[in-house]
Amino acid sequence: MVLFRFLLATLFIIVFVYACLVGANHGWDILPVFLGDIVAMTWPGQFNLDFSSYLILSGIWLSWRHNFSVLGLFLGLTAALCGILFLSPYLLVASFQTNGNIDALLLG
Repeated sequence: MVLFRFLLATLFIIVFVYACLVGANHGWDILPVFLGDIVAMTWPGQFNLDFSSYLILSGIWLSWRHNFSVLGLFLGLTAALCGILFLSPYLLVASFQTNGNIDALLLG
């Protein structure tokens, strides 16, 4: 569990710093670029579509983990929109709340 928590923290830091640098250099309007690649039917578009699928699955999982409650739907939407910048701190906190029990972490 220690390595998993380290991975979550590392992923958050790397993606946060990377996103800040990209945003500072290219602006924060990501949707036209992201969707434009998908519409263009290019390899970056294929990656974006595949990545979007993972984001949707993570959102559905989080909503399910919280029994599709209002909070669960909010968390799921946030996960689907924010990706690892939301999911990694969520899982890090949940790993402590469940005392490292992976079954409880995954199933809620």
